[in-house]
Amino acid sequence: MTPVLLGIPLITVATLMPVIMFFQPSTQWVTGRFTALQSQLINNSTSQLFMPLSSKSYTWALLIVSLMIFLITINLLGLMPYTFTPTTQLSFNMAFAIPAWLATVIIGLRTQPTHAFAHLLPESTPPLLIPILIIIETISLFIRPIALGVRLTANLTAGHLLIQLISTAVMTMMSIMPSVGLLTATLLLLLSILEVAVAMIQAYVFVLLLSLYLQENT
Repeated sequence: MTPVLLGIPLITVATLMPVIMFFQPSTQWVTGRFTALQSQLINNSTSQLFMPLSSKSYTWALLIVSLMIFLITINLLGLMPYTFTPTTQLSFNMAFAIPAWLATVIIGLRTQPTHAFAHLLPESTPPLLIPILIIIETISLFIRPIALGVRLTANLTAGHLLIQLISTAVMTMMSIMPSVGLLTATLLLLLSILEVAVAMIQAYVFVLLLSLYLQENT
């Protein structure tokens, strides 16, 4: 269940926030420091993601980079107090993982079906192991979108739970043992910095794995 405020699901507000925050494109190259930083981030991310990929994958650049920026923004906004993080919901992440993964599989089956089916059976496989390996590779293929969604959900949920538990311990320790409370507060600060890094890294890992799946099928 997602939180509801004044009859409005907070997952809707949190999902729309990246669209509201980022400026609309203009005819000028750079309109300020924020747009310059935004352009630099997009250029570096695009070059890092698509450098090892073939030229056939470049048509996916806009979709993959937009998805990465969208996930990073939502993850970072979810670290603010009194906010809700949609990416801690498995259903939200699966809504992105399944269609994107399925699109890469369909592209592979459409453009190079022989190569796509060849992934299900490695070369020089003994005849007795052929049925077993085909079943295992098929299961691993269908597990990929689940792994994408679960990885993002589990990492962000675990970080939020740790911050909640340690912050509760800080509030309790301050009145009982102030020195221990200050030490715990320092740990909470370090964990918060770590969670900022995790929020960005997990979004990058999500689209990186998606781009690798795309490379296999193009």
